[in-house]
Amino acid sequence: MKQTVTLHTIVEKAHLASTMKSGSLDVLATPQMIAWMEQAACMCLELEEGQTSVGIAMNVTHDAPSPLGAEITIQATVTEQKGRIIHYEVKAYQGDTCIGKGEHTRCIVNSEKFLAKVYK
Repeated sequence: MKQTVTLHTIVEKAHLASTMKSGSLDVLATPQMIAWMEQAACMCLELEEGQTSVGIAMNVTHDAPSPLGAEITIQATVTEQKGRIIHYEVKAYQGDTCIGKGEHTRCIVNSEKFLAKVYK
């Protein structure tokens, strides 16, 4: 498992609150910031064949707006692992400004068993 993963991305039209319908302004949508945080958290994991992880908790603040074209850096750091449960600290930056931060929790599951329960 990687302790920390850093992800770099650019705010595109598809990532805007006005496009995602999470608001009316042309700024980075909170759901997109959260999705990038989850993506970075997933990238920390080195799972066995047949395993995946599912998000089970997310508690973040979105503290500053980012415009179309902004360069965003997302960081996920493993803070604790208890069996199949992994806790992370997640942060989003535009330059040196922290635009969002919080905690995320994922659970490692067997993909086949998980989907069997979902679609029974």
